[in-house]
Amino acid sequence: MHSMDLLKDISLGIIFSVAVAHVARLFRQPLILGYVVGGAMLGPVLGLGLITDEVSIEFISEIGLIFLLFIIGLEINIRELMKMGKSIIVTGFFQFAACALLGYGAFYLFGAFPLAHDRLYMAIGLALSSTLIVVKLLNDKFETFTLAGKLTISVLVLQDIWAIIFMAFQPNLQSPQLGGLLLSFIKGFALIGAAFMLSRYLLGRVFSSAAKSPELVLLTSIAWCFLLCSVSEKIGLSKEMGALIAGMSIAAFPYGADIIGKLSGIRDFFVTLFFVSLGLKIPVLSLGDIGVAVALSVFVILTRLLSVPFIAVRMKLGLRAGIISALNLSQISEFSLVIMALGVGYGHISPSAQPIMLTSMLMAAIMATYIINYNDRLAKLLAGCLGRNIQDEDAPQAAGTEHPAKDIIFLGCFREGMFLLDAVDKYAPELKSRVLVVDFNQSLKEPLSARGYEWEYGDLSNPETLSHIGIDKASVVVCTIGDIFLKGTNNLRLLRQMKTLAPSAKKIMLAEDSSSAQALTAEGADSVIISGQVSGQAIFDSLKNLV
Repeated sequence: MHSMDLLKDISLGIIFSVAVAHVARLFRQPLILGYVVGGAMLGPVLGLGLITDEVSIEFISEIGLIFLLFIIGLEINIRELMKMGKSIIVTGFFQFAACALLGYGAFYLFGAFPLAHDRLYMAIGLALSSTLIVVKLLNDKFETFTLAGKLTISVLVLQDIWAIIFMAFQPNLQSPQLGGLLLSFIKGFALIGAAFMLSRYLLGRVFSSAAKSPELVLLTSIAWCFLLCSVSEKIGLSKEMGALIAGMSIAAFPYGADIIGKLSGIRDFFVTLFFVSLGLKIPVLSLGDIGVAVALSVFVILTRLLSVPFIAVRMKLGLRAGIISALNLSQISEFSLVIMALGVGYGHISPSAQPIMLTSMLMAAIMATYIINYNDRLAKLLAGCLGRNIQDEDAPQAAGTEHPAKDIIFLGCFREGMFLLDAVDKYAPELKSRVLVVDFNQSLKEPLSARGYEWEYGDLSNPETLSHIGIDKASVVVCTIGDIFLKGTNNLRLLRQMKTLAPSAKKIMLAEDSSSAQALTAEGADSVIISGQVSGQAIFDSLKNLV
């Protein structure tokens, strides 16, 4: 009977959250808003009281939380972080510290949160911005490769690093003795060191042997995640900390994008339940609580504007990039809700703090939709208020005026792909730095790297994998494998996916015969190569020269 109740409650949670999310999408609001409101509609306080097994839903949502943090860890590539440049790293580093200090100081000065731990948690939570909302909206505006876009995303990555550091100390905050905090710090670094060492010398070999079985790569990564979760909990850290470290420790491998793509569907299911469970817990808020949430949402915007532009100008990144980045970051992270949920679980904060943070996040998310969409106009207005004129040369770059690092993507690298790389080597070596080769054959990595090409592990049949390798920024996409050798997909299906994932890219496809070529051309391929036709023409030319 218990399992049937659980199935009913999960079903209701998904149905209500998705229904409200569709309404949120129509009004161009974040889907998270729909998930939380859907949960509130089912809850015993604000809703219809249809959910009877909230504890079980929270248990399942905890799995989603682990997947979410694992994927966040996968997206934190330490090597790439070091390539950002001093100015961007310093800006990201001090932004979080400045916003957290402004928050704690303001709360202490005005007595907003009497308990010290409430002040600390609220200050930390409000200093973090939403990666999910920001990246989605910047992608929609083609602004991820502008200076302000790069600065924004870099700050988000560094915020995640700060959050990880805080989570390492979190279990011992109830009794904040120096010895206990130092021990947590040592345990966290020891776990990170051990995870990276095992990843480099053991896990890499395991992934290499499993590379030709994409589902085994996925299962291996999940097993690694839950192993580190267990170890982290055993040594006195949180399971969530273990999930983050597990993701970070394999982020440098070329399998990260593929794993993210394949986990996304599983993660989305459980994460939806996580936000539904938050909605279930929303109490009846007084006008005073709602007023506090509104004030906190406005306060988030002010702290970003007081910190980011100042640091950006000092680091010679420009006033415009600083103001737009500050506007882009003017919302509250999902990570903040994770930290608050853990704080409630540890007994660090009062129960009333979490719903205020949640309400503030939802309000800030709604405002962020409009702030990011009009960030350029708002930046000019704010600069004008400061008596500064943003020059035309600082205007945002139009989509396509700046190539991302790898904007020519080869899907697959079998016989035709290798001959194509030979031709690039011989006739257009200047293109090598722009080429990314995506294939699931691990043995290609070393020889291609030796020739100066970047290789990324990827399952071509999985659209999410292609999305996470950055194919939406490509200027040209070339499929070098015919349908005979493609597994789980074909050129026509790939082309249809490319029209959605990379609408502005030129697409070169490979066909087995004339009818396939006609279908690909009708579907919108810019160029279609019939491999047999090319070979037949070459044989004929040789024959003609000999007879």
